Amino acid sequence: MTALQVRRLGLVPYADGLELQRRLVEERKADRIPDTLLLLQHPHVLTIGVKKDGRSHILASPDRLSSLGVEVFETGRGGDVTYHGPGQLVGYPIINLDPDRRDVHQYVRDLEEVMIRVCADYGLDAGRVKGFSGAWIKSEGGEEKIGAIGVRISRWITSHGFAFNVATDIDFFDLIVPCGIADRGVTSLASKLGRAPAIRLRDLIEDDVPVTRQGVQKQCEK
Repeated sequence: MTALQVRRLGLVPYADGLELQRRLVEERKADRIPDTLLLLQHPHVLTIGVKKDGRSHILASPDRLSSLGVEVFETGRGGDVTYHGPGQLVGYPIINLDPDRRDVHQYVRDLEEVMIRVCADYGLDAGRVKGFSGAWIKSEGGEEKIGAIGVRISRWITSHGFAFNVATDIDFFDLIVPCGIADRGVTSLASKLGRAPAIRLRDLIEDDVPVTRQGVQKQCEK
């Protein structure tokens, strides 16, 4: 069984989080550290993935973003533009998929399953939407995304990861076309429950979530 180090970092500026990931990826490639999971939150920030239209999906002007204290970063992860901010749990697995887990699609499905099962713990029926990544919840107006995924894999070492909306201020998603998907919404645990959930970081890393052990090599193990 591969060892895993879980690091709970609190509120981390996005630039610092990027640099930490870069350093840990190189250390993991050199086998100087075990598989590692970073759990954290970011201050208000928009991040743009490798899809070419990402920046065009920012709807707010630079002045508007500045007035709200929202930074913008280009990243090397997959996907389009998304928002990170307080109340959102971000997970960055730095794990080695080589040699027996070299399946990017399965890795993404496993990350989705973690978020889907957390929703189930709160009585919410989340699932997948064909053609899109992430965890989704059905509403009267259609599906709403509660958890987003954007990963980067270099020599089978993963970085970036998932963003799960716990008590996120959903209004900040109005600044963008979230993930470039114009006809679907965004939600959070708090929005669906009608209250702020009493969720702790370790709620996502309990041993009784089988997919975190089998599919993501214990990246969410306690």
